[in-house]
Amino acid sequence: MTDRLYYADPYSAEFDATIVGVDRQGGRALVRLDRTFFYPTSGGQPFDTGALGGYRVVDVVEDAEGDVVHVVGEAPALLQPGAHVHGAIDWQRRFDHMQQHTGQHVLSAAFDRLFQVRTVSFHLGVDSSTIDLAREMTSRELTAAEDEANRVVWSNRPVSVRFVSAEEAASLPLRKEPVRGGRLRLIDVEGFDLSACGGTHVARTGEIGVIAVTSWERFKGGQRLEFQCGRRALGRLRLLRDATDASAKLLSVTGAELPGAIEHLQTASQEQRRALSVLHADLARYRAAELADAAESTPRGRLAMAAIDADAGTLKAMATAIVSRDGFIAVLASTARPALVVVARSADVGVASQDVLARLTAKFGGRGGGKPDLAQGGGLDAPANVILAEARVALSG
Repeated sequence: MTDRLYYADPYSAEFDATIVGVDRQGGRALVRLDRTFFYPTSGGQPFDTGALGGYRVVDVVEDAEGDVVHVVGEAPALLQPGAHVHGAIDWQRRFDHMQQHTGQHVLSAAFDRLFQVRTVSFHLGVDSSTIDLAREMTSRELTAAEDEANRVVWSNRPVSVRFVSAEEAASLPLRKEPVRGGRLRLIDVEGFDLSACGGTHVARTGEIGVIAVTSWERFKGGQRLEFQCGRRALGRLRLLRDATDASAKLLSVTGAELPGAIEHLQTASQEQRRALSVLHADLARYRAAELADAAESTPRGRLAMAAIDADAGTLKAMATAIVSRDGFIAVLASTARPALVVVARSADVGVASQDVLARLTAKFGGRGGGKPDLAQGGGLDAPANVILAEARVALSG
């Protein structure tokens, strides 16, 4: 079984080892070593990346026998059982994971100590990490736990590793029940948290830098928190700083004035939309009156047809306004392609609007439906003038 060197020393980034097995799969080499500093995906923490014998390690997993398998992006012939190989960890990625994982221990312990709320699960992602809590927390509780966690970070407490038997663990104040039996690896944040864990962690809490809860949402009867530590938190701060600065400059306000300025813009926008809606309705009635006055006489009624640059709501409003008078048939098509079509008729006209629309969609595609007095459809793949010509033929029959 692979000797996992990171258990005792997560800070070493380079090592030498002997290859004990190599499998080939899809152009990749699956390499097993007698010893490794590469961490495999496990316990919510992603794998390390780096190089092995000069070749890129793109994944690290644990197989059914408990060996660490290094997935090399190429399958070089030099990687053979018995060969000695030099490994190098991507240190920035490793240290980032150490910051996030140790920060999770401290933050979860803060929720447990202050509010007796347990952490159900944890996931460390590429950009941010999440903690799933057993119940939903208030904003005030979240802030209190965040403050307590950072108090522990800034007190720079030692984080130590020790191994105990299952019997010894049963007598210890572990924050959560271990999921594995046998010999356990414990992570001890001095005077604050003691948990069984196989991940990589910093040596002192001060190396976490800061723990920032960035968002939260309800999740499976509890709450999911997103948080960031150390370099990630700094990156989020810079992103917010730049976005706030750019937005404030666009609105000619300070960052603190942004919420009020945005609220003012939203109110003004709503008022403009309401005014525009009234104007559109007035324009629709005006244009409907023009179309009605220009309607041609047919045996079935006065036919008002037009191609209009408008949306479905405007077409419907105009058609309804036209047929509010007696003796009218309205067929309106949008100038956009695929086209929208509305067919309507006055109450005293014996035309089934949905039948006219069905003939149009049968010929030009699209779909729609309605009733005898009003039908509408969309997706007709033809120019508006061609659609209107076909409608005239349908109404002349």
